[in-house]
Amino acid sequence: MAGSVKSNFTQRQSASRRGAEEPAWVKWTLIVIGLAFVLLFLLLPLVSVFAQALGKGAGFAAASLVTPDSLSAIRLTLLIAGISVPLNVMFGLTASWAIAKFDFRGKALLITLIDLPFSVSPVVSGLIYVLIFGLQGWLGPWLAEHDIKIIFALPGIVLATVFVTFPFVARELIPLMQEQGTSDEEAALTLGASGLRAFLTVTLPNIRWGLMYGISLTFARTIGEFGAVLVVSGGVSKLTESSTLFIFRSLDDRNYVGAYAMALTLVIISLTVLTLMEFFKKHVHSSE
Repeated sequence: MAGSVKSNFTQRQSASRRGAEEPAWVKWTLIVIGLAFVLLFLLLPLVSVFAQALGKGAGFAAASLVTPDSLSAIRLTLLIAGISVPLNVMFGLTASWAIAKFDFRGKALLITLIDLPFSVSPVVSGLIYVLIFGLQGWLGPWLAEHDIKIIFALPGIVLATVFVTFPFVARELIPLMQEQGTSDEEAALTLGASGLRAFLTVTLPNIRWGLMYGISLTFARTIGEFGAVLVVSGGVSKLTESSTLFIFRSLDDRNYVGAYAMALTLVIISLTVLTLMEFFKKHVHSSE
């Protein structure tokens, strides 16, 4: 009797597995479609960038990257990232800590505001800062009176970049902190640790890989930002022209080698960051 029941159960399991399996032609059709999309929209553009940048030789491409304009654009891009990423880390840590560890009025609103840059065009976000800090904006006359430059200067570029990128660290850490709960911190506080020490010795080590993943994602997004930076910077060569704006101007000036060489540089940086992100992502999953 028991053997018959077991046999029937095994047969039902086998039938269920067979029913859940898709026909081979469906599987291969989906694989071919996926590979076609990757080839058409990802690999071919990357190959085109490499070919255009190196078409006249690696030495010619390298020479186009050491001109005063291109070096200034690279320095500005790295400076923007060097300011924006730490600010995003500070905001992401505090926001995720508050949302994951505490209940308070307005929590849902805070989460909505964190997600806001995902739904707002970067051009619109840049325009918001122009309306606030521009010469005809709300604070424009006061800023002009005190000779403080926000728009068409580094502060405006940083503000626009931070706005576009600030969800990334918080959105990576919030679910991670929520899953870990508060038991470890409560134990540390019970043993006499201060709140800051509990954060540094308990919370931070637990979220370090997720934090590194969020930092990598923020950095990659920062160096590739175009729309918001274009609106608030004016794209003045050697002053407020980032790497992406340099590419835009070089294409307009028919300096194709310089544009593609700069694009190739950003692609290499992005691929490096992507590799680091996958490394950090693997550690996040292995620590769960």
